[in-house]
Amino acid sequence: AGGRRTSFPPPAQRPSTPPFDPRFPNQNQTRNCYQNFLDFHRCTKTMRKKGKDTSPCDYYRKVFQALCPLSWVQRWNEQIQEGTFPGKI
Repeated sequence: AGGRRTSFPPPAQRPSTPPFDPRFPNQNQTRNCYQNFLDFHRCTKTMRKKGKDTSPCDYYRKVFQALCPLSWVQRWNEQIQEGTFPGKI
């Protein structure tokens, strides 16, 4: 037990936090989460409609995944599939 250290492997990828967004200056990031969720779905819908690659939309996905609780995202995705999502996509 004397002087033994546990070594942890480095993370597979560097954790990242979304950059500051001046539209959402407050500590509560709920609106930022929701807006990026909407922006991601609007972006992918538009890009698919135009027959273009959706990779430019990945930024919004990364941001909402970093900010939004998983339970919210799951519920919103279920609502989208059921046609009951309250936001405009």
